[in-house]
Amino acid sequence: MIKVTLPDGSIREFDVKAITPLDIAIDISKGLAKKALAAKVNGKVVDINFPISDDSNVSILTFEDKEAQDVFRHSSSHILAQAVQKLYPGTKLGIGPAIKDGFYYDFDSEYKFGPQDLEKIEKEMERIIKEDHNYVRKELSRGEAIKFFLNRDEHYKVELIEDLPEEAVISIYQHDDFVDLCAGPHLACTSLVKAPKLLSVAGAYWRGSEKNKMLQRIYGTSFPKKAELDDYLFRLEEAKRRDHRKLGQELELFTILEEGPGFPFFYPKGMIIRNELENYWRDLHKESGYQEIKTPIILNRELWERSGHWQNYKENMYFTEIDDTDFAIKPMNCPGAMLVYNSKLHSYRELPLRLCEMGLVHRHELSGVLHGLMRVRAFTQDDSHIFMLPNQITDEVIGVINLIDSVYKLFNFEYHVELSTKPEKAMGSDEMWDKATNALEIALKEKGMDYIVNKGDGAFYGPKIDFHLRDSIGRTWQCGTIQLDFQMPEKFDLNYIGEDGEKHRPVMVHRVAFGSIERFIGILTEHYAGAFPTWLAPVQVKILPISSKHAAYGTKVYDALVQAGIRAELDDRNEKIGYKIREAQLQKIPYMLVVGDKEQEEGTVGLRKRGEGDLGAVSLEQLVDNIVLEIKQKK
Repeated sequence: MIKVTLPDGSIREFDVKAITPLDIAIDISKGLAKKALAAKVNGKVVDINFPISDDSNVSILTFEDKEAQDVFRHSSSHILAQAVQKLYPGTKLGIGPAIKDGFYYDFDSEYKFGPQDLEKIEKEMERIIKEDHNYVRKELSRGEAIKFFLNRDEHYKVELIEDLPEEAVISIYQHDDFVDLCAGPHLACTSLVKAPKLLSVAGAYWRGSEKNKMLQRIYGTSFPKKAELDDYLFRLEEAKRRDHRKLGQELELFTILEEGPGFPFFYPKGMIIRNELENYWRDLHKESGYQEIKTPIILNRELWERSGHWQNYKENMYFTEIDDTDFAIKPMNCPGAMLVYNSKLHSYRELPLRLCEMGLVHRHELSGVLHGLMRVRAFTQDDSHIFMLPNQITDEVIGVINLIDSVYKLFNFEYHVELSTKPEKAMGSDEMWDKATNALEIALKEKGMDYIVNKGDGAFYGPKIDFHLRDSIGRTWQCGTIQLDFQMPEKFDLNYIGEDGEKHRPVMVHRVAFGSIERFIGILTEHYAGAFPTWLAPVQVKILPISSKHAAYGTKVYDALVQAGIRAELDDRNEKIGYKIREAQLQKIPYMLVVGDKEQEEGTVGLRKRGEGDLGAVSLEQLVDNIVLEIKQKK
């Protein structure tokens, strides 16, 4: 008898010596069995035909599960490898893992693959898929595996095996006549891969080292349904159109120059967006009882040793020396905020004390991961640090959740929440970590929020709640975070005087809403495809005189707009009106006001609104009132 415990806690009993996850799925429902791709048995992802002979916890995985997507894409990479070796005999295999939204495989081939070859390889993959070959797992000793791949002249595989321990059991997977070194798991058969697509070819050093040979990497993706592939490809094209690096240049928002890789330069129009976001942030925090501070960007070594950054974060920091003393450029704002707190004695009556800071930080990122505003080396965090009594934790965390929620709703972002627990490299006792993690869980439950637990992904000083935004084309971005910290108050000897007249240790919350102002601007640029809402748009209104004789009236309209606090530009160039309109559309200006003879005589403007087109003649006075209200309400 085998007892199987399912994710909902229910138990099913099977009077057999061994059973597979597929058998269990069939027992639950035929619909689930049809969608089952892999399984998780006692926390380990396995093949759907994996034999279970003992009582176990079992989850059936479908394409909706991230683990099953990885199995699906990794199985697809084996199909790609077989197709390449069929079409280009003599090709040697590197590695072929699943990656986010797809897979790749590295090849050593005398033939130089180009974009024109991808369609041919794809067709061969489709042929292999239709033949419906089973994936079969076999296990070999280390010596047997080395001999097997030496006989196949696959020296890259031999190198990988030789790096494994002597006692290791090596697994290989075979479908049709193709065999690959692989830990698995894999799909049951090739026919489950309904919709493969090869995307690009690139170079990649073997095992990521420039000392090794450059291999050819083919990237691809795959889905169980053609419609899902089509949707993904549409989102890929849409992402290219919305690329903030491209729009940043076209709309004159920001740039990254050779003289400062990873250090963004903001143009005047980009600074308008930045300042509007910061103004909104300051108003919101003032309303929520925060006090703004500013701390230095360079502080001495002793501080960073006290905070633990020197020991735990040194590889990401920049350093300098002043008066024969080591200093570091701050990678985080929290130690500075704690120095501000400690600069005076506090009473329990002052708590919670909410300090906020738009703090510039620097972190050393490798050049290969730098990406526009999304991954930089210098960025401004909208940091806040709340110092509180232990009995204030739940209320304060809920208050932060409410604040962050209001920020994301303003920009029409949906989001999900993840709770990250103690990492391998961490400060403090398990008891303190459990206490902090439980406090965050209580706040989430009181708010009635669904959340995912991310085991081992907390900060080195405390557990955290992360907010993952979903943008207008379905991508997710991690921005806001709430980190509960019992460690730093201890390290910095933070105190308050309690009702009993004695010193007590406060609890601390670190939190951001935007995360990084630079990254948030990049996300907003892609979310809106550069068509920012009127309150954020660098130019809110463009006045377009039809000819030079209408320029004086255009100036009058311009003056009325500017006097009302609206950001306006007057295009009085001697160009055709169609050209001016097209240029304003490319600049994604929310409002275009065309002025000619009729408008001049009637004291009106010809209104063109972004996304709505020509709306005809309107009263200038009424239009100004409407735009001012729209900006005030941040619609």
